[in-house]
Amino acid sequence: MPHKSFTNGQLEKLTEAIVLSYQQDCGTNFIDTKNLPVREKVLSVLDALTELLFPGYTGKRTLTAENIRSVVQELLVMLRRELAEQIELALRYECRLAECSSSDCRTMAVKCTQRLLEEIPSIRKTLKTDIQAAFDGDPAAKSFEEIILSYPHIVAISIHRIAHQLYLMEIPLIPRLMSEYAHERTGIDIHPGACIGEYFFIDHGTGVVIGETSVIGNNVKIYQGVTLGAVSFPKDERGRLIRGKKRHPTLEDGVTVYAEATLLGDITIGKGAVIGGNVWIRESVPPGATVTVTKPDLLYITHGTKKGGDKRQAGQKSD
Repeated sequence: MPHKSFTNGQLEKLTEAIVLSYQQDCGTNFIDTKNLPVREKVLSVLDALTELLFPGYTGKRTLTAENIRSVVQELLVMLRRELAEQIELALRYECRLAECSSSDCRTMAVKCTQRLLEEIPSIRKTLKTDIQAAFDGDPAAKSFEEIILSYPHIVAISIHRIAHQLYLMEIPLIPRLMSEYAHERTGIDIHPGACIGEYFFIDHGTGVVIGETSVIGNNVKIYQGVTLGAVSFPKDERGRLIRGKKRHPTLEDGVTVYAEATLLGDITIGKGAVIGGNVWIRESVPPGATVTVTKPDLLYITHGTKKGGDKRQAGQKSD
C-alpha cells in the first residue's frame, strides 16, 4: 500500500493529545527546564574516567612514557569541566524538587568533581586488588591483561567504585545512571550505595544483584546468580516506603557465596563462611560455617536394549 501522510486535522489532533499528556506528567518530561543530566554525556565522562583507571586499555589514545603526563592532564581538564557540568545539572534537579533557590550548585559541583578526581589513585589501588582476586580465584585466567580486557567483573566493579564515591557525596541521578549502565553491559547489578571491600571477585557474574545497603568485606568471592536482597520494604503510617534503613546482607571478610544463592534481609554472614549454591537464607550465619541444601537423591537411568526399556544403575534407590 502507498504511504499516506497525516491530514492536517489528524496531525493537529494527535499533536494536541501528545502535548496534553506532557502537561499531565509528573517526572517524565523536563520541558522549559535545564536541570537534568544528559545520559550520553555522563557515559562519555565514564569512558574518560576508565581511561584514567586503566591507561592504554581503551585504545583511544596511544600512550608512551613521554606523553603520559600530557594525556592525563588533558583528561583531567576535560573531566573537571564536563563532569562538573553534569553534576551541576543533577544538583539543580534536586533543588527543583526541593524548591530550593539558594544553593550554589555550580560551586558544589566543582568541589564534588575535584573530590572524585582526587580519589582516582585510591580507586586504582583498590581495583588492583580486585584484579588480583580474579587472577587468584580463577584458574582459567592467564594474565592481568586478560582480566582487565575481558572480565565483566572488572567493568562492573570499576564503575561501581566510581559511582559509590558520587553516592557518598549525595549526588542525585548520576551514580544510579552509571550503575545501571554497568548492569546493562555486564548483567551484574550493583547499587551504587553498596559498600564493597578490597580483593572482591564476582566469577562469571551474570545475574548477580547487590542491593543498596549491602556491606561486603575483604576477600569475598561470589558466583553468578547470587542475590543480596531485601526481605520486604517497610512503610510508614501513610503507606510510603521508609528509605535509608539497613535492609540488605552484610558479608564479612573471606566469605564465599556459590551460584544462585539468595541472601535476604539485614543479616550477617560471618567471617570465612561458605554459602552453597541454590540456598535461600534469611538468618545470620556464624563465622566459618558452611550452608548447603540437603544432598538430592539423584536417579541415574541407563538406556539398555532389553525388553521393558530403561533400567536403573546398581545401587540406586527405587520407590
